[in-house]
Amino acid sequence: MFPLTEDKFLLPFLGKTLLEHQLTLAIGAGLAKFILVCNPKNQERVRAIAGNLPGASVEIAVQAEAKGIADGLECAAPFLTEELLIINPNDIFDGAAYSALLASRQPNQAASILGYRVSSYFPGGYLVTNERGILKGIVEKPGADHEPSDLVNLMVHWHTDPEALLRTITRVETTRDDVYECALDLMCKEGKNIRVVPYAGAWHAIKYPWHILDAVHYFLDQAESYVSPTAQVSPRACIEGKVVIGDNVRVLENAVIRGPVYIGPGSIIGNSTLVRAYSHLGTNCVVGFATEIKGSYISEGSSFHMNYVGDSIVGANCNLGAGTITANWRFDEQNISVDVNKQLVPTKKDKLGVIMGDNCRTGINASLMPGIKIGPNSIIGPGIYLTDNVDSNTMLGLPDSARPMKKNYHPHRKSTDKEE
Repeated sequence: MFPLTEDKFLLPFLGKTLLEHQLTLAIGAGLAKFILVCNPKNQERVRAIAGNLPGASVEIAVQAEAKGIADGLECAAPFLTEELLIINPNDIFDGAAYSALLASRQPNQAASILGYRVSSYFPGGYLVTNERGILKGIVEKPGADHEPSDLVNLMVHWHTDPEALLRTITRVETTRDDVYECALDLMCKEGKNIRVVPYAGAWHAIKYPWHILDAVHYFLDQAESYVSPTAQVSPRACIEGKVVIGDNVRVLENAVIRGPVYIGPGSIIGNSTLVRAYSHLGTNCVVGFATEIKGSYISEGSSFHMNYVGDSIVGANCNLGAGTITANWRFDEQNISVDVNKQLVPTKKDKLGVIMGDNCRTGINASLMPGIKIGPNSIIGPGIYLTDNVDSNTMLGLPDSARPMKKNYHPHRKSTDKEE
């Protein structure tokens, strides 16, 4: 997810974290008892979210290191005393996923897991089944053109006997971060009955930063129009389509908002600005004069002035200088690929702008090419034409303050100053 540093399940959508959306969905499906596995850095935020779930029983397990799903289950072992669902909160799906899985339960069944059919390669686990839909094996991230099936593992799994699952986990031998998947594979080989339940509803997995834009589409499509009574919208502003405008938002004269759009509490949409469909602005953002925001996810506290921001992901507390432009389209009209750990990963998007971490700034007239990543706490100087990724804590193209200054000398100007 670099250059984004926020935990994926704590990313906010429509004013609530992804975790809150997932818990609300699960409660709506009839679930009432939850074990949340967090890490030492995010446990306080997770506890605060858990404390706002009326009518639900919540336990917190802390996983000291990021060692995968199996280790997370072992950390939660004291709470796993009855049948359970294992859910990855980074995956977005609808309530039909729970209905399908719970309806699949049969006697003498060890587990049921959801499978989603894909038409192109997805970097996840692929499921191999027999003609009756019984799992025969899992192949984790086989690589494009090596998929054993078109059925991808969706992490909504039901287990009847968590103690048996934990015992199987202890017998797995692997050097990869796939202990849980190997445990399922081992259970299959030992004759355990694991049913794969097809699921064809909405599904968005946040694996890479650009998947956030797909999540924005999903949540805005589900949303209903709402304008907070504390928002101040100028009668000379133009608002069209579905919009969600939070508390204390100000929309000034001649601003244009074309939904579906979300504008978080405390944000300002300035004079002569344009906010276009599927844009999502966090709290306390400022879209200044003559700025256009198109199909972008903007985190809290970021501000703009005379900019074009298209199909981009911008972190918290960023500031784009006047004239900064994010290019989002290639001249050859090909899909955009992004460098991830020195490997080009296809985004399957023909339009993608910048991916910018928290606390970044750009100078005036900076030009950011499609799919470029800028690490947190970095500064891109004025007039820079940026074609390569930028690491964290980098200052690029700024004037050298130690450079000797010269006075401007003009031959027709009367002056007693000597040229230095």
